[in-house]
Amino acid sequence: MPEITQEELDRIEAGRLFFARPWRFVLSAPTVEALPPIGDAEVAFAGRSNVGKSSLINALTGRSGLARTSNTPGRTQELNFFTADSGLWIVDMPGYGYAEAPKKLVEAWNKLIRAYLRGRVSLRRVYVLIDSRHGLKANDLETLNLLDETAVSYQIVLTKVDKLRTGEIDKVQADTIAKIARRPAAHPVTLATSSETGEGMDLLKAEIVALAG
Repeated sequence: MPEITQEELDRIEAGRLFFARPWRFVLSAPTVEALPPIGDAEVAFAGRSNVGKSSLINALTGRSGLARTSNTPGRTQELNFFTADSGLWIVDMPGYGYAEAPKKLVEAWNKLIRAYLRGRVSLRRVYVLIDSRHGLKANDLETLNLLDETAVSYQIVLTKVDKLRTGEIDKVQADTIAKIARRPAAHPVTLATSSETGEGMDLLKAEIVALAG
């Protein structure tokens, strides 16, 4: 294992301090018109329904009930905004790929997401969460296509890696990196995380805080 440099340690500490602040829910935006005024930087979290977005946001902020978690797919139907008055918004996007959702609801989600991605100049990056047990699926690739099309920077975050053995994590990461290698808006580094054990959360925090400035 390569030795961690002082610069990396400093980035990790900056991330820890940044997310130690008291985060709070601010608003839900069901339409583009309901979005807050463009100002502070934003990072958004996207992923299939039940990939663990809410759990990851709660783990990031140290607030177990900040983002609502549910065993019912499709629970998040709006863009949910969180802040710690630190110059950065966290945005929880509606989960995609839930086949049981009514067609009109899915269409409304897609319209909202497309409009948000196309017109939000304060959006620094979208973190696309992928269940490490399943890897990239067809609806994930559709989302990556949309992000490439709208030229929004995105980074893959593998979730639930505590469910895998070490060798399996390495294989999933390598496979994911190979699949996004030629995508124009993809960040080349993938992160392996677990909301349960905290694995990888320090690196994710460091990545996010670097975008807040």
